[in-house]
This record gives sequence, structure tokens and C-alpha cells, in this order.
Amino acid sequence: MIHYHTYDALVVGGGGAGMMSAIYLSRASGLKTAVISKLYPTRSHTGAAQGGIGAALGNLEEDHAEWHAFDTVKGSDYLGDQDAIDVMCREAIDVIVELEHMGLPFSRTPDGRIAQRPFGGHTHHHGQGPVRRSCYSADRTGHMILQTLYQNCIKNQVEFFDEFQAVDVLFNEGRCVGVVAYEVATGDFHVFNAKAVNFTTGGFGRVFSTTSNAYANTGDGPAIALRRGIPLEDMEFYQFHPTGIYRLGILITEGVRGEGGVLRNDHGERFMERYAPTMKDLASRDVVSRAINNEIKEGRGINGKRYVYLDATHLGAEVIEKKLPDIADFCRTYLGVDPVKDPMPIQPTAHYAMGGIPTDINGRVFADSRGTIIPGLYSAGETACVSVHGANRLGTNSLLDLVVFGRRSGIDMARFCAESDRGPLPSDAAGEAISRFERLRSGTGKENAGKLREELQITMMDNVGIIREEAGMKTAVEKVEELRRRYLDVEVMDKGTRFNTDLLEAWELGNLLDLARVVAVGALNRTESRGAHSREDYPKRNDEEWLKHTFVRQTEDGGVEIDYKPVTITDFQPKERVY
Repeated sequence: MIHYHTYDALVVGGGGAGMMSAIYLSRASGLKTAVISKLYPTRSHTGAAQGGIGAALGNLEEDHAEWHAFDTVKGSDYLGDQDAIDVMCREAIDVIVELEHMGLPFSRTPDGRIAQRPFGGHTHHHGQGPVRRSCYSADRTGHMILQTLYQNCIKNQVEFFDEFQAVDVLFNEGRCVGVVAYEVATGDFHVFNAKAVNFTTGGFGRVFSTTSNAYANTGDGPAIALRRGIPLEDMEFYQFHPTGIYRLGILITEGVRGEGGVLRNDHGERFMERYAPTMKDLASRDVVSRAINNEIKEGRGINGKRYVYLDATHLGAEVIEKKLPDIADFCRTYLGVDPVKDPMPIQPTAHYAMGGIPTDINGRVFADSRGTIIPGLYSAGETACVSVHGANRLGTNSLLDLVVFGRRSGIDMARFCAESDRGPLPSDAAGEAISRFERLRSGTGKENAGKLREELQITMMDNVGIIREEAGMKTAVEKVEELRRRYLDVEVMDKGTRFNTDLLEAWELGNLLDLARVVAVGALNRTESRGAHSREDYPKRNDEEWLKHTFVRQTEDGGVEIDYKPVTITDFQPKERVY
């Protein structure tokens, strides 16, 4: 059965970016707004963010938005667009105050101001030692942001379609006119007609075998856009967070190192002093992840295994229980380790997509590398690429990206909706989505979606992970193409309609396969090392040839084509990154 709905504005994704956008849309007079979410909104992955949100409040020491911008540009390995970075860092201060006024319970200084702590890559005076810039709510900052935004959406009477899986985006005469969604509870399809649509569906960490990402993070928004001819930007840059719980990938926040925790190898040595003499354990994430990888490679992993220790035992019980309570609970629950007494076994884990759907600073989606705007289509958060993160995201800037560009996209969507009529739906609007699902449901091949997903994740982790080289990436490209062919023979065992998670996971696998190809092709094509893209065969950054953004488009015949766009440089000329 197909159901039809009419709205002014649609937000696809109920995480931080989506709900911030929805709050601003709901404030616009007479604007009928809905949020479509594959999860109950407070289960969105924003809630897993732990350590903090960056803003140069200067509550504990001198700080400035310009310093924050410099650290973000340097962290991005000079691939971030500096005009967008300037907007984010300057608006950070105002948006933190707004979140506080919405009711967000930040941790406090003794005199009642918002508390701040150091985080990796955040410095005084353009690199002169750590600065306390991360605003936090113990070690559950993302959870508190998500709850606060959801409560404000409810207060503003935003409509939610929970457990609705968006499966297609609709266009008519070049403008976006709506989306198609699959209702998980019934198996029915819903067609939403709207003046504007904002894709805020999060990342795609499940393309890798060891990841901090939830099972729901399958890159739905970027994959849907890719299939509709929209290019994806800088997808080869995927961040590996240095401190995931060994074998599980569950994140141990950078806040542990911000509070004074240190990394140690099998000799008990604080090895980051050799890799980043100034910032040590608080160097940028790509630097720390590569250092851990190198220690393990050279045989200094704990007991020769593929992990090192994060040691917080010297911080004392009071600091850990008060400032890092969730981390203590994770370690006791999942590892049987008490971080008050014992070091924590950690390894790098796939964490964050720097690339995504290309947008301007107001969230408007580009149709190509020349900046052609698609009327009515927006994107924000990890789904989007503004680009403020470039080749490597600075810690605390993910939550900041969500609220700054969630807000800006909501404001611009409201303007667009006020100025525009609703475009008509195309004929047979749900036809393509229904056909795709029916092919999966009726498939009688011998391939198992779970097995294909496991092969994909291992291939990507081994060949397009922290350290890359040509032969491995070629292997990955070939293997992903093989898996995409085998995917056509997937058999979904559950033929029912109600809560058919077997069917949904098979559909999500299609998204992961499409995105993995874009990541691998972009990585193979970029013959340099920059930020999170680290190649053994091309170990140096090459600004002369590669100071540009990658745009990968899926062609009508099912292939891919690559284009490029210059990086926007304003105040900070590229130079060597030293921490």
C-alpha cells in the first residue's frame, strides 16, 4: 500500500543536525514540518558522542574563534574550506549559548560557567600548547544535546515519523519535491511531497569491520543521493579514532586524554612524545591513530597483540567517576577493566566520514563540482560535506558541525519554503523504490546479505583503512565490484512485511556497497598522503597536484566518474603540520 503526505519542509534523519534544522523550521510561521527517522530520534548516533563540543568561549583561559579556525584548518591538513570553517568557529559561541538556553545541562566551573577541557589538536596562539575549548556534559555530551533538541522539537510540535526508512528522493524538472519512505512496522510505502528536503542521515561507518558507529550507520542519505546522480565529495577521507575498545570498536572519548590520560606501549612507554613532542597524546586524530598503528606494527603492542593501553589510573577515582562516568561503566561492563585501577586496552576504530553530499554554508546541495545548486535539496551533519573537516576532523567539531549547519540549513529552508510553491510529484513516484524492494524480497539467489556485508567490511578495513597502498586499494576496488555483482543474487529469507529487518539490512547493504566503491576509487586515485588518507607508496602531502576536493559521481551505465574542485583558502596558507 502507498500513502501520500504533503508538507512544506521535510527533514530526513532525527539526529542532532536534523532536529536542530527542524527546530528552526518549526519557528517559521505557518510552516508545516516533519522529521522522518529510521530510529526513534533519541536513539540517533549523535547520542553516542561523548567528550564535548568545541567553542572558543574562553571561560578558563584566553581563546578566540580565529584560533579555533586555525586549528580546524590545520587539523583538516589544509583541505577544509576556510570560508566555511570561519563561519562554523565564529557561530560556535552563539550556538553554545543557545543550547544552554534550550536547557542543555553543561558541566560547570566552580563559579557556574560552562566548563571546558582540552581536546586533541586544540591550541593556544596557533599551536602553542593545548587550550581548554571543549564544552562538555560529563562524558555524555552528545546524549544531552540529542535529548535537549528532541524536547525542544516536541515543545514546538514538530511532527515525527519514527521508524520510517527513507529509500528515495524525488525530483521534478530539476528541483527536489519530496522523498519516498518505507514504514518498518507495516512494510507500506509513503510518498512525501514537500517544498524542501534536508538529508541529515548520519555517516557510514558500517562499511568497516571495526567501528564506533551504530548498526544503523549505513550511509542511507549519501547512497540515495549518489543513485540520483548527485556527486559525493571527499569520500576517501575517513577518520579512524585512536581509542576504540579493543576488538569492539566502542569509543573511549578523547576526553580521557583531555583530562590527562596517556597512551602506553608494551614497554610502559608514553610513546606519543616521540610522534608529537608538543601536543603528545592530544595531537590530531590521524596523527595519533598512525602512531598507535606504527607501535603495533613494530611489535610494541601489548603482549605483541594489536592494541596498546590508554592509562588514566593516575587521574584518581574522583576525576574518573565525576568527569568520565560512562567510560568507566563501558570499561567495567565490556572489558572487565576498572579504569581507576587498570589501563584500558584500545585500538583505532573507524569513526567519522569527512566526505559526503556536497553543500554550501547554508546546506544547499550542489549538483556538480562547479557549485550548481539543486533547488529544494539540503543536507547537514555527517551526511554532508561543507567542507569544514577536510582530510581530518578536529575532535569536538562533529557536534559543532551538527548544530551550526543544522541551524543554518533550517533557516535557509524556511526562506526557500516562504518564497516557493510546492512542485508536483513525478508520475509513479514510489515505483523505483518499490521495484528495488520487491527484487530483494523475491530474490532466489544463494547469496547471504550478512556474509556479503562481512566480506565488504573486512576488505575495506584491511585495504582502505588507516594505512593504504596501491595494490591493496586495487584489491578493494575489485572485491567491491565482485560483491556488487553478487549482491544481485541476494536472497532475503524473511518474505513478510511487518518489521522485516532481514529485508532492510539487505537494502542497507546496497548502500554500503555503493559508498565503499566511491571511497576506494577516490582513495586509489589520490596519489598523496593527507590527513586520514595515509599512503605508504606516496607518504608526502602534494599541494601542487592535490590541494583540491574529489567529486565522484555514479554514471547512468553504473560506472563512476571523478571530478575536482579547488579548496577555498582565505587566511591560512598551507604549511607542514607539526604537533
